[in-house]
Amino acid sequence: MLKQIKTLLKVSHSEEIMRRYYVVNGFDGALTVLGLIMGFYVSDRVDLAVVITTCLAAALALCMSGISSAYISEAAERRRTLARLEKAMAASLNDSHHARATTWVPWLVALVNGVAPLLIALVIIVPLWLARSGIELGLDPLPAAMAVALVIIFLLGVFLGRVGGTFWLWSGLQSLTVALVTVGLIYLIN
Repeated sequence: MLKQIKTLLKVSHSEEIMRRYYVVNGFDGALTVLGLIMGFYVSDRVDLAVVITTCLAAALALCMSGISSAYISEAAERRRTLARLEKAMAASLNDSHHARATTWVPWLVALVNGVAPLLIALVIIVPLWLARSGIELGLDPLPAAMAVALVIIFLLGVFLGRVGGTFWLWSGLQSLTVALVTVGLIYLIN
């Protein structure tokens, strides 16, 4: 099955799209959860259960939005590409890898797009869960979760730098700057 998936991704040239969707929606998820946690941090004390539930709700909404929007757009693009290829070849490609890619690749891309913010959000809120369970972290749980979010955002930038062939540290710092500006703006709202 894995070999079949690799073939479909290669035929459809979708590996880059999936990587891009993972990073873009992962960045959105990390920045959204960071923003929520920062909002709770600058507000009056809020119960950790409320923070966790709010972050999970936002992550689930981003997941569902990512799955549905990516599926709709990718399915349309794949159908269009298959129709153009069939027209150019003057033949039906119903039993080809291209036709199977038209069916399955939108689902794969959609899952990657939707799962990215959910997984990243789950990692970010681990300090909140640990604190809620009574495990001492050495830091308050909200700053600890914000630190995790900042590290993840930096690492996403590093990944993009490596993919794009630019200096990894510069790319990581660019992503981190966006996150820190966001945190600063939220702080100013208070």
